[in-house]
Amino acid sequence: MDIKVKIGHRIKELRKELQVTQQTLAFKSELDKTYVNEVENGKRNISVINLEKLIVALEVDVKTFFDSASFKRTE
Repeated sequence: MDIKVKIGHRIKELRKELQVTQQTLAFKSELDKTYVNEVENGKRNISVINLEKLIVALEVDVKTFFDSASFKRTE
């Protein structure tokens, strides 16, 4: 699975846990709703700056964000 898709799935997963809409997440992260949608769907190559904005808006830290089965290396 492409890293853009993995990151998008993780953002969506955490957003749903918070029970917020893409619109709310976009507002909290000071990003455009369309951009958030495209990131969640793996269509945008997100910058680390915007990823940090979303992680903060999702109320987790970087370690928690990447501590997901999606990011575990399988050999």
